[in-house]
Amino acid sequence: MSTATAPQTEEPILLRHDANGVATLTLNRPKAYNALSKALLEALQEALEAIGGDSSVRVVVIAGAGKAFCPGHDLKELRANRDPVFIRRLFDQCSRMMLTLTRIPQPVIARVHGLATAAGCQLVAQCDLAVASEEARFATSGINFGLFCSTPGVALSRNVSRKQAMEMLMTGEFIDARTALERGLVNRVVPADRLDEEVDRLCAAIISKSPVAVATGKRLFYRQLEAGLEEAYRLASEAMTCNMMAEDALEGIDAFIEKRTPHWRGR
Repeated sequence: MSTATAPQTEEPILLRHDANGVATLTLNRPKAYNALSKALLEALQEALEAIGGDSSVRVVVIAGAGKAFCPGHDLKELRANRDPVFIRRLFDQCSRMMLTLTRIPQPVIARVHGLATAAGCQLVAQCDLAVASEEARFATSGINFGLFCSTPGVALSRNVSRKQAMEMLMTGEFIDARTALERGLVNRVVPADRLDEEVDRLCAAIISKSPVAVATGKRLFYRQLEAGLEEAYRLASEAMTCNMMAEDALEGIDAFIEKRTPHWRGR
């Protein structure tokens, strides 16, 4: 008598693992080098929205499975759907996801290994922080295929200098991890075998701080960044006032005066 074996289901295209206040989202299309398909963008959006309302999560890490971090959009999917409505919706969907990275209260860290090109480079630039292995490489390579990386250029130009951004966008040439660090695209560069350790170290540094202060600070940072100087100071003063009214601020000040470790209440 033979027993029928149920067919194996494919792994999800986005994996989520939660531990010690950190939610790790892993792009899981290794055969496609984690290209951002419509389905993967939808999965990222859903996961980020869920995390944004989850107070148990203090930090988000975005990683990639396999040999690459992310090569950008799935060019095969784009080529197969040359309908302007589909393409516009896809890019709008990607922009919405990128904005969500800045709008959730938790800091988002890109854990970069291998290639990060086009919208993959955009993803690194749009994350709040980025840690890269020495083997990581970055490019806005669309120009090599007749596509100027317009949407990646939005995030890139808000991280590196104007001329450095324009050079990457116009030439499609790769830069290595050390150059990305020098230009401000990533925060830290470490050997590949220390990448997880360094990401954990950065997560721990953030988690040790008040969740109220971190969330308040992140929200204010992006609001003031696009404001004029006078408006930026108005927004910052408003944020500081609200922050000072929080229990965590009182606890932090008391702990400093009393020379002890603060016990954050998250309020």
